[in-house]
Amino acid sequence: MAHLTREDLLSLEKYAEVRDDFRRKVMDHKKARALPLGPNATLYFEDALTMQYQIQEMLRIERTFEPAGIQEELDVYNPLIPDGSNWKATFMIEYEDVEERQRKLAELTGIEDKVWVQVGENPKVYAIANEDLERTTAEKTSSVHFLRFELDEKMAADAKSGLAIRAGIDHPAYKCETTAPEEVRASLVKDLA
Repeated sequence: MAHLTREDLLSLEKYAEVRDDFRRKVMDHKKARALPLGPNATLYFEDALTMQYQIQEMLRIERTFEPAGIQEELDVYNPLIPDGSNWKATFMIEYEDVEERQRKLAELTGIEDKVWVQVGENPKVYAIANEDLERTTAEKTSSVHFLRFELDEKMAADAKSGLAIRAGIDHPAYKCETTAPEEVRASLVKDLA
């Protein structure tokens, strides 16, 4: 998958003109890229379109239009675009109640290393977490992690052939697994070279 360049981005003025339509398009696209893992965690699989939206929004909020600032955003978000042999996801742990969230994040230390995907009967692939910076301390984990799932050639071929894609968490305090619905499976296959 190609990384985004400045040429892929809209100017602040042009983005302001098309933002509502572009946002709707991206939100529809994201529906097929979200995979709930139990009641309090979700994998949001990223791709070039989701990252273009993120960059456009950051440039808009920060009112960035200078080349160096634009390149900075590209450098931050391009690593979250799949490379053709992997899936990349934002992993979110969500508890509405603040006190419960704090308690659970303390219980779930290390959860980011226990998230997995599986294609058909192939072995589980555990996430490579937070390559940009550490998000877990000895006391608690973060509610947001960035994960990469590296697939071998057989796994990618099996996914393309239509085999089921499963995902789950094997943490002692949070265990779950699910099968990706067809629209999510089909969307993820497009990330593979």
